[in-house]
Amino acid sequence: MKMTVKTGDNVLVIAGKDKGKSGKVTAVYADTNKVLVENVNIVSKHQKPKSQQDKGGIFKRPAPIDASNVLVVCPVCGKATRVAHSEIDGKKVRTCKKCGASLDKEFVKQTKKEAKKTIKASELKNAKLKVAGTEKVEEKKEEVKEAKASAKTTAKKTSSTTAKKSAETKTTTKKTTTTKKVEGEAKAEPKKTTTKKTAEAKTAASAEKKTTAKKSTAKKETK
Repeated sequence: MKMTVKTGDNVLVIAGKDKGKSGKVTAVYADTNKVLVENVNIVSKHQKPKSQQDKGGIFKRPAPIDASNVLVVCPVCGKATRVAHSEIDGKKVRTCKKCGASLDKEFVKQTKKEAKKTIKASELKNAKLKVAGTEKVEEKKEEVKEAKASAKTTAKKTSSTTAKKSAETKTTTKKTTTTKKVEGEAKAEPKKTTTKKTAEAKTAASAEKKTTAKKSTAKKETK
């Protein structure tokens, strides 16, 4: 079984408990499609002493992992990539899918210039995309600012109109209270005059009764 990963390749782990770790491939097992990577998939092994000079104990060492859980890191662009194949001088060579540089150390120099050109082109594209993104962000910020300003102006207008309405309502309530007071006073005045008249009439009647009583007593005495 042909392997796209070879010994000496720098590799990035993309799955498993050691996801995100990177290391150098120290061994390749083509029969089982597994790879041994430095400081990845560390396992503890119990070892017995084989002779009196040997020392037994628990030793930690890397165990092989599946090759599908690993991506080769390109030595030119420094990115983890899938492996492509191309021919250079009639030989089949592993190349990076992102920049086109060779992953085999023998042909790195021949493909380095072309890889740099492709990297520069990709950087320019990314820069243009970033500029476009920043312009869109600025436009959105301006739109948000305009919306906030319009909201503030509308809020001020509504507050002024509500203040005017409240002032008008206060003036109308004051007018109604004053008119009610005036009407109440006007109603109270005739009541007071009538009570005064009735009191005067009562006093006059009592005086007349007294005079009539005096006259009757005087007549009786003369008789």
